[in-house]
Amino acid sequence: MINEVAQGLRSMEAAVSWFGSLAQAEQKAVLQEVVRYSMQAHVTSEDGRNGLAQSGVKPTMTPAVLIVREPILEQMGKIINLPPSEHLKSFRILLSTFVIADTRRREVECRGACNHAWHNL
Repeated sequence: MINEVAQGLRSMEAAVSWFGSLAQAEQKAVLQEVVRYSMQAHVTSEDGRNGLAQSGVKPTMTPAVLIVREPILEQMGKIINLPPSEHLKSFRILLSTFVIADTRRREVECRGACNHAWHNL
């Protein structure tokens, strides 16, 4: 689901609906997975700012305030440890940020020579 959204094969709203149907423990696991994917995509603070802008989450919400701070990976760690009431907003922000980072990686680093299975869905 996460990679399919990043490659435009599924919508953000479909992912949000899927995420909302999960139990709290599963949601936390998905948040952790999105952060791992973001690390692999070499996420930057600029990706966080751009991801927030595309997420549909108000910039005053807790995960939104965190994603624009540096260092980005430390902030992502804080976001995945927010209470369950923040999971949906956190998912929107983290997934949007990953989409930005992964798109950049596919276009710049992997262009024409990518053998990552997750980039070739």
